[in-house]
Amino acid sequence: MGSKTAGKDIITLRGSSAIVRDFFGYAANSILHLNGVYPEETFKRVKKHEHQLFLSTNVGVQLYLSTFDKQISEWLEAGRLRKIELLIMTKATNEVLQSWKFSIETDGEAAAKGEKSDKEIMNEIRGVLRHISATFTFLPPLNEPCIYHAVAHIDKDVVEVPLEWEKNVSKRIANPDVEILRGFSTEIHKVASLVFFKKRKSDDTMVPKKKSKLDD
Repeated sequence: MGSKTAGKDIITLRGSSAIVRDFFGYAANSILHLNGVYPEETFKRVKKHEHQLFLSTNVGVQLYLSTFDKQISEWLEAGRLRKIELLIMTKATNEVLQSWKFSIETDGEAAAKGEKSDKEIMNEIRGVLRHISATFTFLPPLNEPCIYHAVAHIDKDVVEVPLEWEKNVSKRIANPDVEILRGFSTEIHKVASLVFFKKRKSDDTMVPKKKSKLDD
């Protein structure tokens, strides 16, 4: 994460960027598992930040998130990444049912302060991940096969965007419900989280959602 001096944790821009990148990977895996986008048996249980998580063993998911994480790392270190979205969409029509948004503020001058410990940052991240795992109590169940799509919002006037990323245009949910989630800060990066989701129709058939195992 960084070096220590005089009892303080000194976080670098690169170290902070790595924390945000890793957080998004954990969050994305948790969201995919929580919503049953992929079968239960394609996830393995691990412990990160003193919190139980499920990570996908699907090679396609791993490659997609790894490629995405590598690119956002560059934009984070350049201070140009403004927001990350993870969209959960119906496989048949690409209708967005959930939009998980992680907005990012960057303060490059904060690197020299060293006022926040590793433990404080990890406690905050654990709080966000726990909040994500608790959303199963109110999110409408996904009653049809779904896919996912990650979107990065950057300052295009400053950062050159690879051609293949130009297609990553955010899709909106009409009149959604919204839940504000916990956020965290490394001092250099401040991450705010929320989820927009499609309102349940009154005549929708309710399918019991599985209880999250993340806090077992």
